Amino acid sequence: SCNQIKKNKDVNELAKETSPYLLQHAKNPVNWKAWNDKTLQRAKDENKLIIISIGYSACHWCHVMEEESFENDSIAKIMNKNFINIKVDREERPDVDNVYMNAVQLMTGSGGWPLNCIALPDGRPIFGGTYFTKNQWKKVLLNISKLYSENPQKAIDFATKLTKGIQQSELITIKKDKVNFKDTHIKKAVSNWLKNTDSLYGGSKTTPKFPMPNALEFLLRYSYQFNDFKTKKHVKTTLTKMAYGGIYDHINGGFSRYSVDKKWHIPHFEKMLYDNAQLVSLYSKAYQQSKNELYKTTIEETLNFVAKELTAKNGTFFSSLDADSKNHESKLEEGAYYYWTKKELQNLITHNYTLFEDYYNLNNLGLWEKNKYILIRNSSNKEFSIKHKIKIDTLLSSIKNWKTILKKARAKKIKPSLDDKVLTSWNALMIKGYTDAYKALKNKKYLNSALKSANFILNNQLQKDGSLYRNYKNNKSSINAYSEDYATLIDAFINLYEVTLDEKWLKESKKLMNFTLEFFFNKENNMFYFTSNNDKELIARKVKVYDNVIASPNSILANCLFKLSLYYSNVNYNKIANQMLNNMNDEVLKTPSNYSNWLNLMINYSKPFYEVAIVGDKALPLTKKFLDYYNPNIIISGSTTKNNTIPLLKDKFVENETYIYVCNLGMCKLPQQEIKKAIKLIFK
Repeated sequence: SCNQIKKNKDVNELAKETSPYLLQHAKNPVNWKAWNDKTLQRAKDENKLIIISIGYSACHWCHVMEEESFENDSIAKIMNKNFINIKVDREERPDVDNVYMNAVQLMTGSGGWPLNCIALPDGRPIFGGTYFTKNQWKKVLLNISKLYSENPQKAIDFATKLTKGIQQSELITIKKDKVNFKDTHIKKAVSNWLKNTDSLYGGSKTTPKFPMPNALEFLLRYSYQFNDFKTKKHVKTTLTKMAYGGIYDHINGGFSRYSVDKKWHIPHFEKMLYDNAQLVSLYSKAYQQSKNELYKTTIEETLNFVAKELTAKNGTFFSSLDADSKNHESKLEEGAYYYWTKKELQNLITHNYTLFEDYYNLNNLGLWEKNKYILIRNSSNKEFSIKHKIKIDTLLSSIKNWKTILKKARAKKIKPSLDDKVLTSWNALMIKGYTDAYKALKNKKYLNSALKSANFILNNQLQKDGSLYRNYKNNKSSINAYSEDYATLIDAFINLYEVTLDEKWLKESKKLMNFTLEFFFNKENNMFYFTSNNDKELIARKVKVYDNVIASPNSILANCLFKLSLYYSNVNYNKIANQMLNNMNDEVLKTPSNYSNWLNLMINYSKPFYEVAIVGDKALPLTKKFLDYYNPNIIISGSTTKNNTIPLLKDKFVENETYIYVCNLGMCKLPQQEIKKAIKLIFK
């Protein structure tokens, strides 16, 4: 524990930190320091170059570089003599990571973690890369310190040029000419996008293969609203193959970070909260649309995994489980917790083994390396039962039995280490995941989990002045939150309002939006900075617009401004959202796969979008029924009384009756009392 570390003389300053990633490095002979004013000032005072080494606790190659270089006394000696050495947890400080990742991408053309950057005493970078072997790293250290002592001007000139590049990259300029958003443009963009997808296994053609939940969520919506069979097929293939693949944990549920092959088989084994949260949302929406049983099982098992492995007693959600864990020889090994040997499985599955072997492909398909197998499926339960001439019920009870046996066996293995810090944005994504799962499956437990975490964040991470904290660990909130935290939380609260009709969530989302407009908004181009006006300045102030694995803070905020403008009849919100999309229009249509969440907003402006108001004493059960349907082009509001302050509900309450109003930009169609009739008024 941390206290024991402090008593030990052989520790560096990281022993005082709470981040599990920083604590992992507390016993390194490198004299690591944390990123703070004191450390940065010290570099200036001593005129020393800075090593900024960034990673996260579940990152496999971070562990490898630590073992090879940072635990090596002779490497540590060079680092301690010539540099101020700073370790950064990228999950705690994405602001620092954004800047130096951008630097490394400009220098080398690619990035990743561990991220290692060498900078001038003032923080401006002069060299960078990702993973280095011990010999490569030693060479880098000696060459750069030699350059700085013999020719500092050369280093300074390079840093000046590079910093200018960092400040100018991703610059968004305001576009004054109004764009008319057209669905024909979206069609063309999607058709270009699909050319780069894998028709056999889904996902993209490239490997490694990452599940891209918000991209798939957009394509699901597109296939529905544009009646596009090809896109629908792509989404179905991707969702099926991911759920069949080794990237999905068939025993405990939940998804790994990515797969190293095209068939989603061999994962990079760390399990991150943000992937699982968003994949639950994605499979929930797909289930609403298709009622596919595979999706239902995937949602339920993934949420069981989250509840068991990533949930704190207070209802918040932990960040991740490591890729590496100790094997039977007590050595750290990648995937040790997840793979099986044939011998092991033959000893465990004593009944119906040949059926089991075929179901999970303990053959060349399921083989990883040597005699290690990762379970993978390649057919539906229905197809499998027909092939083996057994009843589907018999098969399902066998599967249940196999999972129980393997769960018990795995419980005897040493678990991967847990990163137990609580991040506001990732918790917001999980609140949304639980809420979407509740919409699709109506399991009250899911709604309770969402509410418990949401209330915790309100009571602990929200400060009196309306600002948020990003991090929570050891009963302490810390780090001024970033636009990503505000954006995802506003989005989660709007979603919670739709299922509870509790006005509190909508009010809170509006307050948070107004705070974000005050402290993150750049009035010159109508975009949001990643950091608050109150944050210490870094060498560049970034604006995040790419929709990566997590959608960009700007696209989430633009979508939320659009929705809040309808709830609150707020013209200004709509004006900002429209201008943001206007600024991004050309880029979005040019490389749509980088901007999937912006495309969501574009559909809102180019196809009909509806406000649904359900008012009367039966409003809640009717809302619940309404959510059985997949309607990506609506917002829902409602109330059981006439006492509410949402403009959208004004004058809609009728005593002893419950009406469903379907409106488009305030113009309402004839109120209905039956769900099916109301649904008919919503056009794709």
